[in-house]
Amino acid sequence: MVGIVIVSHSALIAEGVAQLAREMGGAEVRLETAGGLEAVDGPEGPEHPIGTDAVLVMQAIERAWSDDGVLVLMDLGSAVLSAEMAVDLIGDERRERILLCEAPLVEGAVTAAVTAKLGMPLEAVAEEARSGLAGKIAHLGTETEDAGEAETGEPGSGGAADTSPPEGPTVVAVFPVEVPHGLHARPAARFVQTAAGYDAKVSVRNLTTGAGPADASSLNGVATLGVRAGHEVEVRAQGPGAAGAIAGLEALAARRFDEPSQTTGAAAAAADEAHLQPVDAMERSVVEGDVVRGFAASPGVAVGELRRFHTPPLAAPDTPGTDPASELSALDSAVRATADAIATQRDAVAERAGEGEARIFDAHLLFLRDAALLEPAREAISARSSNAATAWRDAVETVAAGWDVLDDEYMRARAVDLRSVGTQVLARILGVAVPAPRLDEPGILVAADLTPADTAGLDPATALGIVTAHGGPTSHAAVLARALGIPAVVGVGPGVLSLTEGSPLAVDGARGEVVVDPPPDVVEAFESERRERIERRAGLLVRAGEPATTLDGTTVEVAANVGGPAEVATAVAAGADGIGLFRTEFLFMGRDTLPAEHEQEAAYRAAAEALDGRPLLVRTLDAGADKPVAALAHAHEVNPFLGVRGIRLGLARPELLLAQLRALLRVAVEHPVRVMFPMVATTGELEAARAAVERARAETNLAPAIEVGIMVEVPSAALTADALAAGADFFSIGTNDLTQYALAADRGNEHVAELNDPLHPAVLRLIASTTEGAETHGRWVGVCGELAGDELATPLLLGLGVRELSMAAPAIATVKDAVRSTTLIDARAIAARALGCASASEVRDLLTSS
Repeated sequence: MVGIVIVSHSALIAEGVAQLAREMGGAEVRLETAGGLEAVDGPEGPEHPIGTDAVLVMQAIERAWSDDGVLVLMDLGSAVLSAEMAVDLIGDERRERILLCEAPLVEGAVTAAVTAKLGMPLEAVAEEARSGLAGKIAHLGTETEDAGEAETGEPGSGGAADTSPPEGPTVVAVFPVEVPHGLHARPAARFVQTAAGYDAKVSVRNLTTGAGPADASSLNGVATLGVRAGHEVEVRAQGPGAAGAIAGLEALAARRFDEPSQTTGAAAAAADEAHLQPVDAMERSVVEGDVVRGFAASPGVAVGELRRFHTPPLAAPDTPGTDPASELSALDSAVRATADAIATQRDAVAERAGEGEARIFDAHLLFLRDAALLEPAREAISARSSNAATAWRDAVETVAAGWDVLDDEYMRARAVDLRSVGTQVLARILGVAVPAPRLDEPGILVAADLTPADTAGLDPATALGIVTAHGGPTSHAAVLARALGIPAVVGVGPGVLSLTEGSPLAVDGARGEVVVDPPPDVVEAFESERRERIERRAGLLVRAGEPATTLDGTTVEVAANVGGPAEVATAVAAGADGIGLFRTEFLFMGRDTLPAEHEQEAAYRAAAEALDGRPLLVRTLDAGADKPVAALAHAHEVNPFLGVRGIRLGLARPELLLAQLRALLRVAVEHPVRVMFPMVATTGELEAARAAVERARAETNLAPAIEVGIMVEVPSAALTADALAAGADFFSIGTNDLTQYALAADRGNEHVAELNDPLHPAVLRLIASTTEGAETHGRWVGVCGELAGDELATPLLLGLGVRELSMAAPAIATVKDAVRSTTLIDARAIAARALGCASASEVRDLLTSS
């Protein structure tokens, strides 16, 4: 049976037409809808904004697919363009069985459904749809051209594109653009999306500069008009929907293009004369001259110019293309894959930071649909036998050059966005990994957020400081910033993303403050503090290699957390007594294939050799949730933080776990090695993990001494520590995840970051439960979460029974000094008082005053 797809600017109209067609044709007719744009949250639930989306049309075609073919009916204007693009996105093997039909939407859908129900072929269903107006014409006696005589082109082509102006009135409007930075990528995307929702041809001119006109359906065309804040634009619409298009665009301008509100300098001054008033995390914005507060993520101070990541360019081959069909297919596949990747990023940002912040990805997606890019690339392939990579590269550079010549620095910076998206497509055409972004010059890195892989690749000599719009102080970006010793402030709010590259910034990672365009006296104060920190640290480093022993004679092992063997030498130089957490996931991330067993063994051996007899504690693969591994092809999970991650993944994929264990056993023959399993929640998981160790021993025929422990990250593990201690040689408490799970506060979500405090009494009681349970079997307990590196918390942890602390290498000297400055008697007294507190702030006040 032929499938039918209804495409409309309105989701309600599409569903209404589909309901009527099903009533006439029967429920078994394969009928799908693509109405409006992607759903957004509204006051009464999900809403579909007016417009059409090629991706949604493509998905509807796939749902309606039948070997007999699919008939696509569209309402007007851009619905036709979206349907044509959707067909381009469909695989070649199906494309010839898709027919775009110019039949009237309602009457055509009804007659098509009835005809499809009879089992008629695709062409016959289309012909009946075209004649859908016949009954109405006969009844009303209207003289009109026979609907069945219109040209439709070959199946799948959708007919020839109509480039003539649409019939209907012309409506013109002039209005100012009153948003910071003018029509940059995000508001330009909203302009294009709004204009596309009407049956009209829309163009726009910059009256202030005389630039234009530009086609309103082209994001690059609109954005490169150089429309800045205060400029006036003239919008001209022609066609049946002209009046609606103008009204819609005027309303959009009145709403300031749905941009997030910005605090004005005057308003900030009125709120606080010194510009130091903290702002709610969900509403933070940045204004030049302000001090903006975020969350303290990594201590230290830095002064420098604002820098953003830039993606290194890829070289395209100069050889001719193979054949146009293959090259066009390669281009289309790369564009689709990139669109999928960006859409995934958009969903993640929308979930964490809201729709407003996710809209920048709409601009990136529009790049991939823009005829100003796609048509020249396709023309170069079809007419000049260019290869897909070169054709795409040239098209991107031509359009980017239009951004480069704009007067506004912020607008010129959008060329970076375009080139970044272009590089993603180019990499997929070439079949290589997408290049990792990097800093081209030293300065303060500013980003929406950072992935663990982004942060791990930073060089402290180039990334002098880090500022992110989103994230919390225990996010992986913050953890790695501390490991690298880079001052960082996170969760300052989206306003920081509006600052232009090169803007002077001063960052205080201990106070969680960022000064925008700091005056000379502030720069001098920051530089003075930086010198003092360096001098104090130099004094502490003199004794960093000595044991950390309390005043009453108890020695505590102070170790380092590392993400790879290259960091071990730095940790030893910083005074580490060993490695208390070797994160093996960084062997697996940022690559398309899994590391071979011999590759893993080489990494573990290099780390062990660099330790020169000190213990190496290795955590088995902790992937999933916020640490995805591309080569594992994780299944979608509604709540991945509570899904298949940590030991659950290892037990579900035993070949991964066994390869790690075999590699570790070979290293343990010659070096002191400890292994621990992440996210253990039950004794059954521990028993299964220990069984895997025994299987690895049997497979390698090796039986070296090796301690086997678990991470305590799940509250159930802390509360049943006495039972787990019977099968574990040690516990290492991951306070980052333990806090997240105990307080139900996502560690990477700045909106709940204030709840995510490891000094909360609930977390402290879980730590106490762990040490008490371990003591029943004589097991030692360590802490490898970020709380271990907080010198303020050192006496508290010792008083709770912790005897090993593992942290970022830069914190080792100060924590050792804190151990040497306390007694266990005093530490236990502090711990007892802390367990009786009611809140994290009470605990913090206690520690500060002790």
